Amino acid sequence: MSKKNIVSIEDRIPKLKQARKKKANRRLIFYLSIFFFLIAIIVYLQSPLSHIKTINVEGNGFIANEKIIEYSNLTTNTNIWTIDQHEIEKAIRKDPIVESVSVERSLPWTVNIDVKEQRVIGYISKDMMYYPILGNGEILKEAGESFRGDAPLFFDFEEEEYLQRMAAELEALPQDILDVISEVHWDPAEDNKNNILLYMNDGYTVKGTIRNFADRMEVYPSIVSQLDPEDRGIIHIGVGVYFESFNENDENDENENDESESNPETDGHPVTED
Repeated sequence: MSKKNIVSIEDRIPKLKQARKKKANRRLIFYLSIFFFLIAIIVYLQSPLSHIKTINVEGNGFIANEKIIEYSNLTTNTNIWTIDQHEIEKAIRKDPIVESVSVERSLPWTVNIDVKEQRVIGYISKDMMYYPILGNGEILKEAGESFRGDAPLFFDFEEEEYLQRMAAELEALPQDILDVISEVHWDPAEDNKNNILLYMNDGYTVKGTIRNFADRMEVYPSIVSQLDPEDRGIIHIGVGVYFESFNENDENDENENDESESNPETDGHPVTED
């Protein structure tokens, strides 16, 4: 038989006591750590350390940062943990310029506000000032002395109803087509107050109506691609779609002028076309 080491009870008791003491100390340290951690959280929440120090506003172009912060009702005395993000977003969205907004915490003391504004689909000129027009038909009160050129100019829209309807149609246009439009003129007739005339950045003129304008205008790139780049004229997108060349009108005018020169009854009187 193999011999086994025999340890007396007197030798084991000090070791057991020491092990129990270490275990109790670890447990005490654990509970004290939790206690002081909770105390630290309470102190943090009740002290200026948890107050907002930075409010970042991004995505806005027409609304000033100060205005958006005013809507949010956030200050450097606001506890970052007490803010209601949904209520702040709701308050900021009340501004007609705002399309959407997102509010997020960025610990330890920063709040980020990301704003998406309504698309500017045009400008209207009054008293040598340019006022942006939004896709919802809202005309911004903040004016600029210079024209940005990022959206077409509106002319002669004397009735707000037609201005709003035209704005809604332009809002529905793809950005690449909107970028080609230079000017939008309201050209009402007695039998149709929806008539409009557009001057394009590529040299063409478009005649159409406000009604279903966005749907009709979607074919514009296809029409232009089929035309002679050297030819300019009017693209009609009202009842039917067709192109009226300026060159053909010039030739007709020359022929009529030749006829008038040979006809003494019309000599000296210009001939015009309706």
